Amino acid sequence: MKKKVFLSIFIILISFLQNSCGSKRISKHIIVASSGKIESLDPARANTLKAIQLISSLGDTLYELNSNGELIPELASGMPIISKNKLRIIINLRKNVFFHDGTPFNSNAIKFTFDRFKRIGTMNYILGNKIKSIETPSEYSVIINLNKPSSSLNGLLTSVNLTPISPTFYKEYSDKFLNEKFVGTGKYVLTSFSNEVQLIDPYLNYWGDKPLNKGINFVGYSNSSSLFGALKSKQIDVLLSNSIDDSQRKNLNDLSKNKQFKEGNSPFTELSFISLKTSSYPLSNINLRLALAKSLNRKLISEKVSYGLRKPSRSIIPPIYKKENQEFWPKYDYLEARRLLQKENFCNGNILKVPLTYRSNVPADKLIALTWQEEIKNSLKDCINIELNGVESTTIYKNLSLGIYTAVILDWTGAYSDPEAYLTPLLSCNQIVDEICKKGESVYSGSFWGSNKVESLFLESEKISGIKRLEKLVEIEKIAANSIPYIPIWISSQKAWSQNKISKPIFNGAGIISLSDLKLIDE
Repeated sequence: MKKKVFLSIFIILISFLQNSCGSKRISKHIIVASSGKIESLDPARANTLKAIQLISSLGDTLYELNSNGELIPELASGMPIISKNKLRIIINLRKNVFFHDGTPFNSNAIKFTFDRFKRIGTMNYILGNKIKSIETPSEYSVIINLNKPSSSLNGLLTSVNLTPISPTFYKEYSDKFLNEKFVGTGKYVLTSFSNEVQLIDPYLNYWGDKPLNKGINFVGYSNSSSLFGALKSKQIDVLLSNSIDDSQRKNLNDLSKNKQFKEGNSPFTELSFISLKTSSYPLSNINLRLALAKSLNRKLISEKVSYGLRKPSRSIIPPIYKKENQEFWPKYDYLEARRLLQKENFCNGNILKVPLTYRSNVPADKLIALTWQEEIKNSLKDCINIELNGVESTTIYKNLSLGIYTAVILDWTGAYSDPEAYLTPLLSCNQIVDEICKKGESVYSGSFWGSNKVESLFLESEKISGIKRLEKLVEIEKIAANSIPYIPIWISSQKAWSQNKISKPIFNGAGIISLSDLKLIDE
């Protein structure tokens, strides 16, 4: 309660500083708002878009990917040098770069960051078993030794979760998380942190281009309506779209067309899907999973929930990462769903009960759940009963690997711009028993599905590149689509709206806003 009161007072105060004295601003900080909290700023733990957004402003990666998927050096001074056998990567580092605590950036910092992530990182798929060791032959040169050739190096070298951190500052945290602080080399310094509010100021000794603003107040609101109202009443400067319901997105989309706000759009990279627990009955039965998949009317959900702003998808890979927009997952067909359910002795008085969990603080989730539930009542009410349960997102994320949820609505944006960044975290598994994943990424996604064939194809894909690699990855998706551990719903773009006195939000290829490019426009 005290925290909520403090947050309300803080928002009122900064809004007053923004807008007092008529139209003249007192504070030069830009307020960027979304819903929800940031639980951790530790790059080894962070797994939400909101946390990744902030870390991207506080730190730099070795490389970035441009809109064409090409590597652009950041903390590296040039392109990586790869040995003929593709087992050694030599990276020369930028000189005269300093962490926010004054520690020099060098090869030891890279080794410290990578080794720490290998020990405690939660996004295990980023490294997997790819790295054998890291050498530091000189202060500004690092050698990454691989266990086997890898065609997914771009993801390794551009991942925000591998953002270099200060070995000095994190010395006591080499084997544990530091959630409330961050010391990197980025354009901004973290000056204040709570789960709801984070303040960042420009780093005066930054090695590259300086931010175009005097700082950012990153604020989390508790619900969509208050967030939407805050933008319209000019209490905030920028609003992130994943925080509001789709009717409000549509409203802001229309207002932007009328020049009342400025709208920025990312590529369509965010996947929304339903994770099905395949490790126990009833959804261990593939016919029941297939029946559920065929009962989902994506087109109807897109139109009723998102007003057509989100694209229905029968794929877990965004179209921009594939040569063709191939869709392999089951189509909507409620008559076929009924036949499958009858085959398993449901309908005619025997109703399949499916608990569906949705994130209570993600507005679209509840509307997806309600729309699906209503559609089933219209066409399959004598066969299926969808039982809805809203749970706060951070609680869901903590409990996914415990197997608590029979079916749960989630979303995912890849950590880097590649099909693998969607397939691996959803489908990979290190220990499989009878097609049930006992240890691996699919445990953490809540499906517990595993396939030895998929694991073999992942290994094969690491040895090739280009079209042949993409074909292997597409084959992986085909196998998964036939087993249905998930039900893809739609692909979305990230959107952000700014006041007219703020520059238009700009997204990079990974769907992250460049906070440093936001600026106040002279009044």
